[in-house]
Amino acid sequence: MMRFLSAIALVLGLSLPAGAIDLQEVTSPEGRTAWLVEEHSIPFVSIEIIFTGGASLDPAGRAGAVSLMTSLLSEGAGDFDAQGYAAALEATAGNVSFEAGRDSVSLTIKALSENRDEVIDLALLALTEPQFGQMSLDRVRTQTIAVLERAAQNPDTIAQQTYARLGYAGHPYATPTDGTPATVGSFTLDDILDAHRAAFTSDRVHVGAAGDITPEELGAIVDRIVGALPESDRPLPEYHTFDAGPGVTVVPFPGPQSVIQFGLPGIPADDDDFMEAYLLNEIFGGSGFTSRLMSEIRQARGLTYGVYTTLASSQFGDSYVGRMSTGNENAVAAIELVRDQFRWLADGGITQEDLERIQTYLTGAYALRFDGNESIARVLASMQFQGYPLNYVNIRNDLVRAVTLEDIQRVAQRLAQPDQLHFVVVGQPAGLEEDAPAPAE
Repeated sequence: MMRFLSAIALVLGLSLPAGAIDLQEVTSPEGRTAWLVEEHSIPFVSIEIIFTGGASLDPAGRAGAVSLMTSLLSEGAGDFDAQGYAAALEATAGNVSFEAGRDSVSLTIKALSENRDEVIDLALLALTEPQFGQMSLDRVRTQTIAVLERAAQNPDTIAQQTYARLGYAGHPYATPTDGTPATVGSFTLDDILDAHRAAFTSDRVHVGAAGDITPEELGAIVDRIVGALPESDRPLPEYHTFDAGPGVTVVPFPGPQSVIQFGLPGIPADDDDFMEAYLLNEIFGGSGFTSRLMSEIRQARGLTYGVYTTLASSQFGDSYVGRMSTGNENAVAAIELVRDQFRWLADGGITQEDLERIQTYLTGAYALRFDGNESIARVLASMQFQGYPLNYVNIRNDLVRAVTLEDIQRVAQRLAQPDQLHFVVVGQPAGLEEDAPAPAE
């Protein structure tokens, strides 16, 4: 097959069809696996490493520990303080960055070929010898608490967190990824060190790379980085499907608008029906102004500026969730209209024309995800993290085209359950009576 991207495409951000990807599975000398797209036309490489677990590994009462720990990784490493580390990295024209999420922590490495070894040295130093000093902890913690306190006054954040507490009670998904002012304010250096040991482990690693690097070179780098890490000693969370049950939860909040988050049990990402559910959602609520919900709730009735739904099918739980905002006087009507549209979906409202339109869009837009080494490396690591096969990028569009209207109707009856919807309403909705208890703080 052709190389995935030409040099011009890499520079200008152009993309070739997904079928052109020459993707290799690399096995390191010590038996570790990585995925690679070689492209030697430009002397640059990007490596993405995803560690499964992320904020879901935070112990009870320590929500936000992994997230805060990840923020501290830029505060110096080895013999370098924060300024010295930044200067050393700048001298290589490279980039090393960490990001914490609900289900994972990622390490991104970008380097010119001539300085690659030096950048890898600095990445490994930040990963294995971070300077977790008390002054840095105090400063970053203060900044984080300020951000969390502002977020706590945001009705969108309140709706999301209330929805999570209701639907994932007793599970890590019930707590905010970045924690709360109370949890973050209680962290000690021991908590940060514990989060570091839990988050970066050698047996929960997924590596993707793209650019000017050979399989042999990548294998040696993987062994060097991953081999320096301990094995995990903390179990991953059990899988949890959203289970708030039907109802309405009202959270009083001053202002003319109500934020409405709604949802019901979703579908796991590894389910045989996931592709069908994905296309269904794109038609129903995931494709912006062309979606059914936008057409009926915004364009036809003017009840909201925007409404969307998404399959929140994560590593350790799932939900079929949507959100919109509307005037307090319209909240009841908007909720009933959402229920009506779920009934439309369950009753076979999607047509062959709808399906063909979304198939054309999704197959045409897929290549745009691969617009350079960084995005390619990220996709390769993410594919492994999500359990996709090596050839997924080359068969994905065929899978989209293979979905039939009969498949869509079958999955709609499974997924669209209007009587199971739970609505969280943050605002002062007129005439709306709560029929579910608000979650405990």
